[in-house]
Amino acid sequence: MLKRIMVDPRIVVGESVIKGMRIAVDTILELLAAGMKPKEIAEDHYTSLEDIRATPLYATKDLSREEAASKV
Repeated sequence: MLKRIMVDPRIVVGESVIKGMRIAVDTILELLAAGMKPKEIAEDHYTSLEDIRATPLYATKDLSREEAASKV
């Protein structure tokens, strides 16, 4: 699942995005929080449902890494 997300400083100013797309993980999370269904987001942004489902998992892992780094 996490292989669906990438970070490249040349794409969307280094934000985490769906691989091969320019849609940022935080944008997808905002849409989910606003009540959009994953299927709707996937259709609106021409991506797969699996890509959309990978974003909360990625965000959770990313937050865990940040918390661990701040404790060092």
